[in-house]
Amino acid sequence: MKCVAERQAHGPKRRCPPLPHPDASKRVAERPARSPKRRRLSLPRPGASKCVAERPARAAFKRVVWLPALGALACCLSAQAVELKGVRSHESPEHTRVVFDASGPVRYQLMTLENPDRVVVDLQDAKLAQGFVPRIDAAKHARIKEMRTAPRGGGYRLVLDLTRPLKPQAFTLEPVPPYGHRLVIDLLDQARPDPDPQPAPATQDGWRDLVIAVDAGHGGDDPGAIGVNKVHEKQVVLSMARKLAKRFNDIPGYQAVLVRRGDYYIALRRRTAIAREARADFFVSIHADAFKSPRASGASVYALSNRGASSETARWLAEKENSSDLIGGVGNVRLDDKDPVLRQVLLDISMDANLEGSIEAGKAVLREMGKVTKLHSRTVEQAGFVVLKSPDIPSLLIETGYLSNPAEARRLNQADHQNKLVRAIHAGLRSYLESAPPPGTLFAQRLAEGKLRYTIVRGDTLSEIAVRYGTSAERIRRENGLRSDRIRVGQVILIPARG
Repeated sequence: MKCVAERQAHGPKRRCPPLPHPDASKRVAERPARSPKRRRLSLPRPGASKCVAERPARAAFKRVVWLPALGALACCLSAQAVELKGVRSHESPEHTRVVFDASGPVRYQLMTLENPDRVVVDLQDAKLAQGFVPRIDAAKHARIKEMRTAPRGGGYRLVLDLTRPLKPQAFTLEPVPPYGHRLVIDLLDQARPDPDPQPAPATQDGWRDLVIAVDAGHGGDDPGAIGVNKVHEKQVVLSMARKLAKRFNDIPGYQAVLVRRGDYYIALRRRTAIAREARADFFVSIHADAFKSPRASGASVYALSNRGASSETARWLAEKENSSDLIGGVGNVRLDDKDPVLRQVLLDISMDANLEGSIEAGKAVLREMGKVTKLHSRTVEQAGFVVLKSPDIPSLLIETGYLSNPAEARRLNQADHQNKLVRAIHAGLRSYLESAPPPGTLFAQRLAEGKLRYTIVRGDTLSEIAVRYGTSAERIRRENGLRSDRIRVGQVILIPARG
């Protein structure tokens, strides 16, 4: 039906007058008069345009409804402010890390102030979760005096009072199990300290120590695998790494470098850089991981592969370990002056030589570990572990067992079982390193002069020892005055010079 306003705008519609019906007058007279009460108003058809006269009234009604809606929206936005739920801190030789757990993505502004030195972080649309009081133990940190916090407008302010000028870095992390959203603040020394620890000086007779870098996997915000009774991989492997380093340091001619010495996270590539800075001859990373099935058990040894994983387990485990930088927060081979083609050739040669050495060392470690624990795989597996990608250092990743297996998790948390595993790893690495010692080391000189001593361990045979050291069983018998190939555990023999 046409709107009244439209009719007025367009004028009345012109129509021809109707012709009268022959009986029209009669019908009008006969037609009963209609009661005014029965008269009906015409209703507009569905979908017909609204009348202009109705619009102002409806618009006014919408405005009345919209104002409460704005208020409700404001309440919702206020209720969705990010909540700070937890805080923790980690101290490392190179930096101090402070981590805040949040209920959602954090928006922040960071600034540094002097006199006194402090770092200020303003969080937008943030507040403390109910019952949470942010505190850190400043007494445990060399770089932080105190942490102060307070609401500021619609947000929250964090102030870190520093003991000296530092270089702050802040970033956010997306949720990665077992964590949700995080704000990370790193306080770095303005000048990186000298590599710590330094390689040992040359021994008294002028030959250098053989340096081995021992890396404990995970650390800090990255707990690694979590077993029964909340046993964390980062704690188990740090304990074993310390024991392994001590065993090497107790032997003249060796020096062990602990890559991670406390509960803090080190980026994967930084771990290999620390090994290079210490001029390590060998790199070993200790782990105690988990698998999708709780039935998985046993120890495994892994070397690097640039051509894909040797098994589905190796591929899955490499992807899991390589994601540590996402959870934990993320050498100096001088080839910059070389032609790109030559640079790639040199790297390939170095990688191939070191990979061959890594696999041989892995076989020796597996042989020893098989004497004290179940093996998950009796061959050296290969996968693309980032922590093993050092072109100038032979490297191994050792899985001492699976914390996802309840029985194995309990054993891995026991000092006695840890000691057995450490003795086996130590014996296997020594067997390889002393049979093919790096040039310039005390062991290389002893081997060349026929002064290298070897202690017999369970499972050794004279023929295997001869093959390992590039000599013959007959020469070993003659050098040691043996009448037969019979040897006993704990017996010390001299390895004759090669030639």
